[in-house]
Amino acid sequence: MFDNLTGKLQEVFKKLSKRGKLSEADVDEGLREVRLALLEADVNFKVVKEFLARVRVRAVGVEVSEALNPAQQVIKIVHEELLTTLGTAAPLDLSGPSPHVIMLVGLQGSGKTTTAAKLAVRLRSIGNRPLLVAADTYRPAAVAQLETLGKQLNVPVHSEGVGKAPPEICSNGLKKAREQAYSVVVLDTAGRLAIDDQMMAELEAIKQITKPNEVLLVSDAMTGQDAVRTAEEFHRRVGLTGLILTKVDGDARGGAAISIRSVTGVPIKFMGIGEKTDALEVFHPDRLASRILGMGDMLTLIEKAQENFDQDEAAKAAQKMMEARFDMEDFLQQLQQVKKLGPISGLLDMIPGLGGMKQQVDPQQAEAQMKRIEAIINSMTPDERHRPDILNGGRKRRIARGSGTTVQDVNQLLREFREMQKMMKQFSSGKGRGLANMFRGH
Repeated sequence: MFDNLTGKLQEVFKKLSKRGKLSEADVDEGLREVRLALLEADVNFKVVKEFLARVRVRAVGVEVSEALNPAQQVIKIVHEELLTTLGTAAPLDLSGPSPHVIMLVGLQGSGKTTTAAKLAVRLRSIGNRPLLVAADTYRPAAVAQLETLGKQLNVPVHSEGVGKAPPEICSNGLKKAREQAYSVVVLDTAGRLAIDDQMMAELEAIKQITKPNEVLLVSDAMTGQDAVRTAEEFHRRVGLTGLILTKVDGDARGGAAISIRSVTGVPIKFMGIGEKTDALEVFHPDRLASRILGMGDMLTLIEKAQENFDQDEAAKAAQKMMEARFDMEDFLQQLQQVKKLGPISGLLDMIPGLGGMKQQVDPQQAEAQMKRIEAIINSMTPDERHRPDILNGGRKRRIARGSGTTVQDVNQLLREFREMQKMMKQFSSGKGRGLANMFRGH
């Protein structure tokens, strides 16, 4: 989402870093470029103005003029003021007696129903027993969609078709949750194409009846400044406690994420980062600020790895690597684990210093290469995976046909795998000599 903004900010910082001392004119020139980059990213004009005013006060003062590395100090100031704009992390409020009620509101098409299911999965993963309530009776497909998602995810759904009024359905859902000891109730309320009085009156009635812990607006990041205006109006009428930004993995310019907290005073709690039911990230302002400035986000990457990697399998693979017993079967398993972490472009963003590689490495080509490797290994017999040395010309032709690749592709994979094995042997040879040789290229 922030690729364009990140690239432009890094260009500004690169220019500043080429200068020894920074004059007031240098700072002003850099801030003009930052201003343009933020406005192009669809950040609210008032937010940009206030943000740059705070940065300038600090950047032309003693803090920068006396710094050993003025450019680094400016980056530090921008990072800190970006954090001020994004606010602090705001976890879900699940205090008080259960069942806790989370009311989702939003316009039609924002991804509310899918988000309700994603939120239920996340709540279950931290020990809750969620119940979904299908209260969007104006779009007949919404009830059926939530019921289907509930079956797929093994999450119970309370629905009463499209005949009853949504406030009554929510009241009955809450009653069911109390009777059957569900700990959290997620209300999927109705959306409209635009905000209207009837919609707001209905939401106010639901809020009055269910007394939710959280009223979360599900907002499409692709709508840019409209997301900010929508949030303001919902907050004025029903009193929001937080927001969930959806479709942040698309080609949104990112302005809504930067603006929305500052303009509304309502915290972003989650970001929807894909179609899968586990693609709901807790919003960490500090991590997002680091990503925007191209500093990476190793904490999120580590958390993703912990959630998706089989710890026992990872330990076994590491042991095999150290003993130089790592074969094609192990390689395939590790490849499949890495795929669970998400697209290559997203992973590059999280590793400090590698975000810029997306300009040199086409993420789509990298994804295609991973698929090719997987197809080649899947076309091998178990014996061939364990002992790739037995692959002769005939076997390679059979594997290439089975995987839809060429013999050259198969040979390239085998060459790279042998290089990897050689490096593992050098690394595991002990006393540091193997590692030293590896860096010398021996």
